[in-house]
Amino acid sequence: MSQSGPGPHTAIPAHQFGLFAAPLIAGLMFVLLPESLPDPARILATILSWVVVMWITEPIPLPITALLGCGLCVVAGLGNMQSVFSAFAHPIIFLFIGSFFISEALSVHGLDRRFGNWLLSRKCVGSNPIRIMMAMSLAVAGLSMWINNTAATAVMLPIALGVLRALRQDYPNMKTFDTGFLLCLAYGAGIGGVATLVGTAPNLIGVGLLAQQAHFTISFDQWLLIGLPLASAMLLVMFTLIYWLHPPPSHSSFHEGSSVLKISAPLPWTRGEQYTFAVFLLAVLLWLLPALLSLFFEGNHPVVQWVEAHLPKELVPIFASGLLFLLPLNFRQGEFTLTWKEAANIHWGTILLFGGGIAFGELMVETELAKAIGQGMVAIFGIESVWGLTGVAILTALVLTELASNTAATSMIVPVLIAIAHTANISPVPPVLGACMAASLAFVLPVSTPPNAIVYGTGKIPILRMVQAGLLLDAIGGVLVWCTLRIVGPLLGIA
Repeated sequence: MSQSGPGPHTAIPAHQFGLFAAPLIAGLMFVLLPESLPDPARILATILSWVVVMWITEPIPLPITALLGCGLCVVAGLGNMQSVFSAFAHPIIFLFIGSFFISEALSVHGLDRRFGNWLLSRKCVGSNPIRIMMAMSLAVAGLSMWINNTAATAVMLPIALGVLRALRQDYPNMKTFDTGFLLCLAYGAGIGGVATLVGTAPNLIGVGLLAQQAHFTISFDQWLLIGLPLASAMLLVMFTLIYWLHPPPSHSSFHEGSSVLKISAPLPWTRGEQYTFAVFLLAVLLWLLPALLSLFFEGNHPVVQWVEAHLPKELVPIFASGLLFLLPLNFRQGEFTLTWKEAANIHWGTILLFGGGIAFGELMVETELAKAIGQGMVAIFGIESVWGLTGVAILTALVLTELASNTAATSMIVPVLIAIAHTANISPVPPVLGACMAASLAFVLPVSTPPNAIVYGTGKIPILRMVQAGLLLDAIGGVLVWCTLRIVGPLLGIA
């Protein structure tokens, strides 16, 4: 007769390990911290130790850990309910919400799938699997610039699997090419998010914390001038690396009757697609408006100052996405471009997680924990230049993002980087941007990022193949991030 419950030698599941490890490590942290540290900083460090371990091991959802951590800060007397939880109403939170609404509308009305089909139907793609693989990488990267990288990967995966099935009819022994083809899809999704400010959560987190704690604003166009060249270079490196590790069958191509080449004729644009695309273009235009006005007016011109003061980047997606709920598809029946039921599908957990990150960042400054960490890091690493700190930031982010979500990794590291930069009397901007961009380069493990997990779930990617390609791409990507910031940063006046 079997016993109910675990036996005496039952191993603890890996995802539940943090339930026991987190309080143990937090307790050790409280005991081992130097007595010279002020009591508020000591308590906060203990709470953050618990939060970080829970974020890395994920025994409970990350947003719940963030909320519980904020609650513990109130209980411990580090602030009252209003002061701690006011971080969840930070302006950058509303940039998240509005951008997610627009992203959801793009998926609801099929504009993401229309874009993918359009790219695959180009004559330059043709019947060559290599060009199709390049087109797939560009398509998923292009989508990830504006919508969630998980959604972008999910949209393109069925197309990729169809390509592989058709190719296998003529080339049955092509398992290694299967692996490379699907890795291009996952890695392209991660790389695309680096290109724009709204491409992925770490970008918004870094910019928000820079504005809040360092009083430095990064505009949409400034990020684009750094992120787009970096993403382009990364895509080229990624494709070259995958082609080298997983070459296609020699002289392979699809025959003219292949189902892969029969891209369905594009249907007329629906009213929902037209409205959504117009709102999307409006948001991008308003984000770029300050840069466009600067081409015609001086920086201190009243028009430029009015736009910067009354139309900040955080407000743009609120107005733009609000139109989605006002533009009617069928006015008589009360159908609009986006419904609240559809909008409710956005990633509210990411928003809560980011709010927690802001709250912890504020408390680290108020309790002087950030200052103490900064002084310790400067003493350990001997950081004397902004580019030395940028290198450390990129390396740290690359490691953390493979263990925790890129959102959690960024929330952990950015406040510390800002404190270190202030202690060393150097600019925090390049290190923070380096950490944010490197946090999106999670290529090594299936659990590192959802796109990796999605393609790994097809059963066509051996784990060692992903680790091999991911480690090489992580290393090259880290160097590219540093070089891009070193070259472009001074030109934009952010270094």
